[in-house]
Amino acid sequence: MPQSPATTQYRLDPAREQAILDAVRELLAEVGYDRMSIDEVARRARASKATIYRRWSGKPDMVSAALHGMMLEHPPLADTGSLRGDLIAALNTFCRIYERKHPIVLSLLSAIRTDPALGRLLHEHVLETGVNDAELVFTRAMARGELAGPPDAGAVIEVCKALLWHRLLLSGQPLDEPWVIHVVDGILLPMLGLSGNLP
Repeated sequence: MPQSPATTQYRLDPAREQAILDAVRELLAEVGYDRMSIDEVARRARASKATIYRRWSGKPDMVSAALHGMMLEHPPLADTGSLRGDLIAALNTFCRIYERKHPIVLSLLSAIRTDPALGRLLHEHVLETGVNDAELVFTRAMARGELAGPPDAGAVIEVCKALLWHRLLLSGQPLDEPWVIHVVDGILLPMLGLSGNLP
């Protein structure tokens, strides 16, 4: 498990750190950010508060680390043999991640507005994730001759995340296969200067 972002250099045993972050995610989904306490995280993870504070300075750091980890915990992105296939497979993977994050994000919406530190940390450690995955997909496409040069992976990820959250939070419609194909063919491939009719 990759080490999560934190404000200290103290490192925990990976299994212990995972137990703490799992407890954070469970409590966020169950009681929300405001009602989640370090005491309850420690009790549920069977860890001491001192251990938690040696790794993270407080709730905002723990929460951003927990969400950051959720974005990284996925199987390797499939190499389908085509850019279109890779984009569809990758977007399907991230749809499942966003479905898991949905109840947690809902619990954070009001807290983000009232806690600038939380909003800043989420931007630094969560909103920036996904760029490395996109760069891998584009590197494969360039090797196959489907792209002449590297696209702006950050811009592609920004568009994907905006579409995912709009679908989840505003429209309430499912992140299903027809929607994924619509996004890839109607938005992402044209954004990359390619036809949506690629194989």
